Amino acid sequence: MINLQIKAPRVFLINENGEQVGVVDINTARKKAMEAEFDLVEVSPKSNPPVVKIIDYGQYKYETEKRMRKAKAHQKVSELKVIRLSFRIKGHDLEVKQKQALKFLDDGNKVKVNIVLRGREKAHKNIAVENMNSFIRSLGEAVKIVQPISQQGGQINATIGR
Repeated sequence: MINLQIKAPRVFLINENGEQVGVVDINTARKKAMEAEFDLVEVSPKSNPPVVKIIDYGQYKYETEKRMRKAKAHQKVSELKVIRLSFRIKGHDLEVKQKQALKFLDDGNKVKVNIVLRGREKAHKNIAVENMNSFIRSLGEAVKIVQPISQQGGQINATIGR
C-alpha cells in the first residue's frame, strides 16, 4: 500500500536510509515521506503495528518484479514423457527404450510407460503387466512409481519418476 491507502493510526516507521525510527502517528510518517520526496509503503501489514518504509515506490516495484522474474526463470517445469512398449518387445529394442527412459528421468521428467494390446494380446494382460514390471525393475533402484500400473481397456499404463 502507498501513502494514503495505509489505514492504521500508528505505524512502525523505517526511514529512507533503512534506519528504524520507531512507532509514530500515520500523519507524522506521511509528512516525513513528503519531506524526503519519497513514498510511504506498507511492507508488513500483518504485524502490530504495521511496518511502513519510506522508499521510492517505482524502484521498489521494479525490484520486486525483477526478483519474481528471476525466480520464475530458475524454476524447472517437469514434463510427462511417454514411452510406448509393445507386447512382444525384447532384446535391443527393449534396451533402447530403457536408455530413453533413463535419459528422460535424468532430465527431471516423469515417464509414462504405455503398452497397447491388440487382438489376442488382450487375453494375456497378465503377461503385459509382467513385462511392464520387469521394464520398471530394469531401470534401477532410484526409480519410483508415481502412478501404479493400471489397465484401461486395451492399454496398460504406469507413471514413474525419480
